[in-house]
Amino acid sequence: MIPRQASRDVIWAFHEQSPQQIDSTLNAAFGQDQVTQYFTNNSYYVILEVLPDLQGKLRTLNDLYIKAPTNGQLVPLSTLVQVDTAHIGPLLVSHSGQFPAVTLTFNLPPGIALGQAVDAINRASAEIGMPQSLIGSFQGNAQAFQAALSNEPVLIAAALVVVYVILGVLYESYIHPLTILSTLPSAGVGALLALSLGGFDLSVIGIIGIILLIGIVKKNGIILVDFAISRERAGLEPREAIRQACLLRFRPIVMTTMTALLSGVALMFSHGSGSELRQPLGYAMVGGLALSQVLTLFTTPVIYLYLDRFQTWLRGGEEEPRHAQEALPLAAE
Repeated sequence: MIPRQASRDVIWAFHEQSPQQIDSTLNAAFGQDQVTQYFTNNSYYVILEVLPDLQGKLRTLNDLYIKAPTNGQLVPLSTLVQVDTAHIGPLLVSHSGQFPAVTLTFNLPPGIALGQAVDAINRASAEIGMPQSLIGSFQGNAQAFQAALSNEPVLIAAALVVVYVILGVLYESYIHPLTILSTLPSAGVGALLALSLGGFDLSVIGIIGIILLIGIVKKNGIILVDFAISRERAGLEPREAIRQACLLRFRPIVMTTMTALLSGVALMFSHGSGSELRQPLGYAMVGGLALSQVLTLFTTPVIYLYLDRFQTWLRGGEEEPRHAQEALPLAAE
Protein backbone atom coordinates (compact mmCIF):
# COMPACT_ATOMS: atom_id res chain seq x y z
CA MET A 1 0.00 0.00 0.00
CA ILE A 2 1.15 3.53 -0.70
CA PRO A 3 -0.04 6.86 0.62
CA ARG A 4 -3.13 8.37 -0.91
CA GLN A 5 -1.06 11.00 -2.76
CA ALA A 6 1.41 9.15 -4.97
CA SER A 7 4.85 10.45 -5.76
CA ARG A 8 5.67 12.30 -8.99
CA ASP A 9 7.65 9.42 -10.47
CA VAL A 10 4.70 7.07 -10.04
CA ILE A 11 2.32 9.56 -11.64
CA TRP A 12 4.74 10.07 -14.52
CA ALA A 13 4.88 6.31 -15.09
CA PHE A 14 1.15 6.25 -15.61
CA HIS A 15 1.12 8.85 -18.37
CA GLU A 16 1.38 6.29 -21.18
CA GLN A 17 -0.77 3.46 -19.81
CA SER A 18 -3.17 5.04 -17.29
CA PRO A 19 -6.19 5.50 -19.65
CA GLN A 20 -6.19 1.84 -20.61
CA GLN A 21 -5.56 0.68 -17.05
CA ILE A 22 -8.24 2.96 -15.66
CA ASP A 23 -10.71 1.63 -18.19
CA SER A 24 -9.79 -1.98 -17.37
CA THR A 25 -10.08 -1.34 -13.63
CA LEU A 26 -13.51 0.26 -13.94
CA ASN A 27 -14.68 -2.51 -16.25
CA ALA A 28 -13.52 -5.16 -13.78
CA ALA A 29 -15.21 -3.37 -10.88
CA PHE A 30 -18.52 -2.38 -12.46
CA GLY A 31 -18.71 -4.32 -15.72
CA GLN A 32 -18.56 -7.91 -14.43
CA ASP A 33 -15.25 -8.94 -15.92
CA GLN A 34 -14.89 -12.69 -16.53
CA VAL A 35 -11.56 -13.82 -15.06
CA THR A 36 -11.67 -17.61 -15.27
CA GLN A 37 -13.90 -20.65 -15.57
CA TYR A 38 -14.47 -23.27 -12.86
CA PHE A 39 -15.14 -26.85 -13.94
CA THR A 40 -16.94 -29.52 -11.88
CA ASN A 41 -19.78 -31.60 -13.21
CA ASN A 42 -20.82 -28.34 -14.81
CA SER A 43 -18.79 -25.32 -15.83
CA TYR A 44 -19.10 -22.01 -14.00
CA TYR A 45 -17.71 -18.59 -14.88
CA VAL A 46 -15.86 -16.65 -12.22
CA ILE A 47 -16.90 -13.00 -12.41
CA LEU A 48 -14.88 -10.15 -10.90
CA GLU A 49 -16.92 -7.19 -9.73
CA VAL A 50 -17.52 -4.85 -6.80
CA LEU A 51 -20.09 -5.95 -4.25
CA PRO A 52 -23.58 -4.93 -5.41
CA ASP A 53 -24.21 -2.70 -2.36
CA LEU A 54 -21.05 -0.69 -3.18
CA GLN A 55 -21.66 -0.17 -6.89
CA GLY A 56 -23.86 2.87 -6.45
CA LYS A 57 -21.55 4.81 -4.10
CA LEU A 58 -18.94 7.34 -5.23
CA ARG A 59 -16.61 6.55 -2.34
CA THR A 60 -16.11 3.11 -3.85
CA LEU A 61 -13.70 4.77 -6.30
CA ASN A 62 -11.39 5.53 -3.34
CA ASP A 63 -11.10 1.81 -2.66
CA LEU A 64 -10.00 0.91 -6.20
CA TYR A 65 -6.27 0.68 -6.93
CA ILE A 66 -4.16 0.51 -10.09
CA LYS A 67 -0.81 -1.26 -10.24
CA ALA A 68 2.06 0.99 -11.34
CA PRO A 69 3.78 -0.37 -14.49
CA THR A 70 7.31 0.37 -13.23
CA ASN A 71 7.52 -0.91 -9.65
CA GLY A 72 4.20 -2.70 -9.21
CA GLN A 73 2.99 -0.41 -6.43
CA LEU A 74 -0.76 0.04 -5.96
CA VAL A 75 -1.97 3.57 -6.60
CA PRO A 76 -5.46 4.67 -5.54
CA LEU A 77 -7.70 5.41 -8.51
CA SER A 78 -8.70 8.72 -6.91
CA THR A 79 -5.08 9.84 -7.30
CA LEU A 80 -5.32 9.66 -11.08
CA VAL A 81 -8.90 10.70 -11.74
CA GLN A 82 -11.16 13.43 -10.47
CA VAL A 83 -14.85 12.78 -9.89
CA ASP A 84 -17.13 15.74 -10.61
CA THR A 85 -20.88 15.37 -10.13
CA ALA A 86 -21.64 19.08 -10.53
CA HIS A 87 -21.22 19.19 -14.32
CA ILE A 88 -22.96 16.08 -15.59
CA GLY A 89 -24.03 16.17 -19.24
CA PRO A 90 -25.91 13.69 -21.39
CA LEU A 91 -24.12 10.43 -22.11
CA LEU A 92 -25.34 10.48 -25.72
CA VAL A 93 -26.27 13.41 -27.96
CA SER A 94 -28.40 12.37 -30.93
CA HIS A 95 -27.82 14.13 -34.23
CA SER A 96 -29.84 14.58 -37.38
CA GLY A 97 -28.09 16.09 -40.37
CA GLN A 98 -25.06 17.05 -38.23
CA PHE A 99 -27.28 19.02 -35.83
CA PRO A 100 -28.16 18.03 -32.25
CA ALA A 101 -31.64 16.54 -32.25
CA VAL A 102 -34.28 15.46 -29.76
CA THR A 103 -36.85 12.86 -30.81
CA LEU A 104 -40.44 13.12 -29.60
CA THR A 105 -42.57 10.05 -30.27
CA PHE A 106 -46.36 9.81 -30.37
CA ASN A 107 -49.03 7.14 -30.79
CA LEU A 108 -52.34 7.44 -32.59
CA PRO A 109 -55.53 7.12 -30.52
CA PRO A 110 -58.35 4.97 -31.91
CA GLY A 111 -60.15 6.59 -34.84
CA ILE A 112 -57.41 9.14 -35.57
CA ALA A 113 -55.49 8.91 -38.85
CA LEU A 114 -51.83 9.72 -39.29
CA GLY A 115 -52.65 12.69 -41.49
CA GLN A 116 -54.75 14.27 -38.75
CA ALA A 117 -51.94 13.80 -36.23
CA VAL A 118 -49.43 15.41 -38.59
CA ASP A 119 -51.71 18.41 -39.12
CA ALA A 120 -52.25 18.77 -35.35
CA ILE A 121 -48.50 18.71 -34.69
CA ASN A 122 -47.87 21.33 -37.39
CA ARG A 123 -50.52 23.60 -35.87
CA ALA A 124 -49.08 23.16 -32.38
CA SER A 125 -45.53 23.95 -33.55
CA ALA A 126 -46.80 27.11 -35.25
CA GLU A 127 -48.72 28.24 -32.16
CA ILE A 128 -45.90 27.85 -29.62
CA GLY A 129 -43.65 30.22 -31.57
CA MET A 130 -40.48 28.20 -31.93
CA PRO A 131 -37.28 30.22 -32.53
CA GLN A 132 -35.77 30.29 -36.00
CA SER A 133 -32.80 28.23 -34.84
CA LEU A 134 -35.10 25.33 -33.90
CA ILE A 135 -36.05 23.20 -36.88
CA GLY A 136 -38.67 20.46 -36.66
CA SER A 137 -39.09 17.54 -39.05
CA PHE A 138 -40.93 14.24 -39.08
CA GLN A 139 -39.21 10.86 -39.12
CA GLY A 140 -40.36 7.28 -39.51
CA ASN A 141 -43.93 6.65 -40.65
CA ALA A 142 -44.84 10.34 -40.52
CA GLN A 143 -41.96 11.22 -42.84
CA ALA A 144 -42.93 8.41 -45.24
CA PHE A 145 -46.52 9.69 -45.16
CA GLN A 146 -45.48 13.22 -46.08
CA ALA A 147 -43.12 11.99 -48.81
CA ALA A 148 -45.87 9.85 -50.30
CA LEU A 149 -48.36 12.72 -50.30
CA SER A 150 -45.87 15.08 -51.92
CA ASN A 151 -45.24 12.61 -54.75
CA GLU A 152 -48.83 11.52 -55.35
CA PRO A 153 -49.88 14.55 -57.48
CA VAL A 154 -46.86 14.00 -59.71
CA LEU A 155 -47.70 10.30 -60.05
CA ILE A 156 -51.33 11.04 -60.93
CA ALA A 157 -50.30 13.65 -63.50
CA ALA A 158 -47.75 11.26 -65.01
CA ALA A 159 -50.37 8.50 -65.22
CA LEU A 160 -52.80 10.80 -67.01
CA VAL A 161 -50.13 11.91 -69.47
CA VAL A 162 -49.14 8.33 -70.25
CA VAL A 163 -52.78 7.30 -70.74
CA TYR A 164 -53.38 10.28 -73.03
CA VAL A 165 -50.32 9.50 -75.15
CA ILE A 166 -51.25 5.82 -75.50
CA LEU A 167 -54.84 6.63 -76.44
CA GLY A 168 -53.68 9.33 -78.85
CA VAL A 169 -51.46 6.83 -80.65
CA LEU A 170 -54.23 4.22 -80.64
CA TYR A 171 -56.91 6.47 -82.17
CA GLU A 172 -54.53 8.77 -84.10
CA SER A 173 -56.30 11.77 -82.63
CA TYR A 174 -55.68 14.55 -80.13
CA ILE A 175 -59.37 14.92 -79.27
CA HIS A 176 -60.80 11.47 -78.66
CA PRO A 177 -58.43 10.69 -75.74
CA LEU A 178 -59.89 13.72 -73.96
CA THR A 179 -63.36 12.18 -74.29
CA ILE A 180 -62.12 9.02 -72.60
CA LEU A 181 -60.30 10.92 -69.85
CA SER A 182 -63.47 12.94 -69.16
CA THR A 183 -64.83 9.92 -67.27
CA LEU A 184 -62.14 10.24 -64.58
CA PRO A 185 -63.32 13.38 -62.68
CA SER A 186 -66.61 11.72 -61.73
CA ALA A 187 -64.68 8.71 -60.43
CA GLY A 188 -62.44 10.94 -58.31
CA VAL A 189 -65.43 12.80 -56.87
CA GLY A 190 -67.20 9.53 -56.11
CA ALA A 191 -64.13 8.18 -54.33
CA LEU A 192 -63.82 11.31 -52.16
CA LEU A 193 -67.53 11.22 -51.28
CA ALA A 194 -67.35 7.55 -50.33
CA LEU A 195 -64.28 8.11 -48.14
CA SER A 196 -66.01 11.03 -46.45
CA LEU A 197 -69.19 9.04 -45.80
CA GLY A 198 -67.15 6.15 -44.46
CA GLY A 199 -65.30 8.41 -42.03
CA PHE A 200 -61.89 8.06 -43.68
CA ASP A 201 -59.50 10.84 -44.58
CA LEU A 202 -57.61 11.05 -47.86
CA SER A 203 -54.71 8.83 -46.83
CA VAL A 204 -52.06 7.23 -49.00
CA ILE A 205 -54.26 4.16 -49.42
CA GLY A 206 -57.15 6.34 -50.57
CA ILE A 207 -54.94 8.01 -53.15
CA ILE A 208 -53.78 4.60 -54.35
CA GLY A 209 -57.45 3.72 -54.82
CA ILE A 210 -57.97 6.85 -56.94
CA ILE A 211 -54.96 5.93 -59.09
CA LEU A 212 -56.45 2.45 -59.45
CA LEU A 213 -59.68 4.02 -60.69
CA ILE A 214 -57.80 5.65 -63.57
CA GLY A 215 -57.21 2.23 -65.07
CA ILE A 216 -60.68 0.84 -64.29
CA VAL A 217 -62.97 3.73 -65.16
CA LYS A 218 -61.41 4.79 -68.44
CA LYS A 219 -62.40 1.46 -69.98
CA ASN A 220 -66.02 2.73 -70.06
CA GLY A 221 -64.96 5.65 -72.24
CA ILE A 222 -62.80 3.37 -74.39
CA ILE A 223 -65.72 1.01 -75.03
CA LEU A 224 -68.02 3.87 -76.05
CA VAL A 225 -65.54 5.91 -78.07
CA ASP A 226 -64.05 2.93 -79.88
CA PHE A 227 -67.48 1.70 -80.93
CA ALA A 228 -68.63 5.19 -81.97
CA ILE A 229 -65.53 5.77 -84.09
CA SER A 230 -65.99 2.45 -85.87
CA ARG A 231 -69.64 3.34 -86.60
CA GLU A 232 -68.65 6.77 -87.91
CA ARG A 233 -66.17 5.16 -90.27
CA ALA A 234 -69.02 2.90 -91.41
CA GLY A 235 -71.04 5.95 -92.45
CA LEU A 236 -73.08 7.04 -89.43
CA GLU A 237 -73.32 10.60 -88.18
CA PRO A 238 -71.55 11.32 -84.85
CA ARG A 239 -74.84 11.71 -82.95
CA GLU A 240 -76.23 8.42 -84.14
CA ALA A 241 -72.87 6.66 -83.73
CA ILE A 242 -72.51 7.60 -80.06
CA ARG A 243 -76.18 6.83 -79.44
CA GLN A 244 -75.80 3.30 -80.77
CA ALA A 245 -72.59 2.96 -78.77
CA CYS A 246 -74.49 3.75 -75.57
CA LEU A 247 -77.28 1.33 -76.42
CA LEU A 248 -75.23 -1.59 -77.66
CA ARG A 249 -72.33 -1.27 -75.19
CA PHE A 250 -74.47 -0.76 -72.12
CA ARG A 251 -74.36 -4.41 -71.03
CA PRO A 252 -70.57 -4.88 -71.38
CA ILE A 253 -69.98 -1.64 -69.46
CA VAL A 254 -72.29 -2.65 -66.61
CA MET A 255 -70.85 -6.17 -66.41
CA THR A 256 -67.23 -5.05 -66.19
CA THR A 257 -68.03 -2.24 -63.76
CA MET A 258 -70.05 -4.48 -61.44
CA THR A 259 -67.25 -7.04 -61.41
CA ALA A 260 -64.77 -4.47 -60.09
CA LEU A 261 -67.35 -2.79 -57.83
CA LEU A 262 -68.43 -5.99 -56.08
CA SER A 263 -64.80 -6.92 -55.44
CA GLY A 264 -64.44 -3.55 -53.72
CA VAL A 265 -67.47 -4.25 -51.52
CA ALA A 266 -65.60 -7.13 -49.93
CA LEU A 267 -62.78 -4.73 -49.08
CA MET A 268 -65.22 -2.18 -47.63
CA PHE A 269 -66.68 -4.56 -45.06
CA SER A 270 -63.49 -6.47 -44.26
CA HIS A 271 -62.42 -6.80 -40.63
CA GLY A 272 -59.47 -8.16 -38.73
CA SER A 273 -55.76 -7.64 -39.19
CA GLY A 274 -54.95 -5.18 -41.98
CA SER A 275 -58.55 -4.00 -42.43
CA GLU A 276 -57.48 -0.40 -41.77
CA LEU A 277 -55.62 -0.57 -45.11
CA ARG A 278 -58.23 -2.50 -47.09
CA GLN A 279 -61.28 -0.48 -46.10
CA PRO A 280 -60.18 2.93 -47.53
CA LEU A 281 -59.20 1.18 -50.76
CA GLY A 282 -62.60 -0.49 -50.96
CA TYR A 283 -64.51 2.73 -50.26
CA ALA A 284 -62.53 4.59 -52.93
CA MET A 285 -63.15 1.86 -55.51
CA VAL A 286 -66.87 1.45 -54.81
CA GLY A 287 -67.61 5.17 -54.62
CA GLY A 288 -65.66 6.03 -57.76
CA LEU A 289 -67.09 3.18 -59.82
CA ALA A 290 -70.68 3.77 -58.69
CA LEU A 291 -70.73 7.49 -59.49
CA SER A 292 -68.83 7.14 -62.75
CA GLN A 293 -71.17 4.36 -63.88
CA VAL A 294 -74.20 6.57 -63.28
CA LEU A 295 -72.72 9.59 -65.08
CA THR A 296 -70.71 7.96 -67.86
CA LEU A 297 -73.67 7.14 -70.11
CA PHE A 298 -74.87 10.76 -69.84
CA THR A 299 -71.73 12.85 -69.88
CA THR A 300 -69.54 10.88 -72.31
CA PRO A 301 -71.91 11.22 -75.33
CA VAL A 302 -72.26 14.97 -74.74
CA ILE A 303 -68.51 15.49 -74.45
CA TYR A 304 -67.95 13.26 -77.49
CA LEU A 305 -70.26 15.38 -79.65
CA TYR A 306 -68.81 18.70 -78.47
CA LEU A 307 -65.25 17.58 -79.00
CA ASP A 308 -66.16 16.15 -82.41
CA ARG A 309 -67.51 19.57 -83.42
CA PHE A 310 -64.39 21.19 -82.02
CA GLN A 311 -62.24 18.82 -84.08
CA THR A 312 -64.26 19.65 -87.18
CA TRP A 313 -63.78 23.36 -86.49
CA LEU A 314 -60.02 22.87 -86.18
CA ARG A 315 -60.00 21.21 -89.60
CA GLY A 316 -61.61 24.25 -91.14
CA GLY A 317 -65.20 23.12 -91.05
CA GLU A 318 -64.69 20.16 -93.36
CA GLU A 319 -66.08 16.94 -92.05
CA GLU A 320 -64.04 13.80 -92.19
CA PRO A 321 -64.94 11.79 -95.29
CA ARG A 322 -67.01 8.72 -94.65
CA HIS A 323 -65.82 5.34 -95.82
CA ALA A 324 -69.31 4.20 -96.65
CA GLN A 325 -72.51 5.96 -97.61
CA GLU A 326 -74.76 3.83 -95.49
CA ALA A 327 -74.38 2.43 -92.05
CA LEU A 328 -73.63 -1.20 -91.75
CA PRO A 329 -76.38 -3.26 -90.11
CA LEU A 330 -75.71 -3.61 -86.41
CA ALA A 331 -76.53 -6.64 -84.40
CA ALA A 332 -77.45 -5.97 -80.79
CA GLU A 333 -75.27 -7.76 -78.28
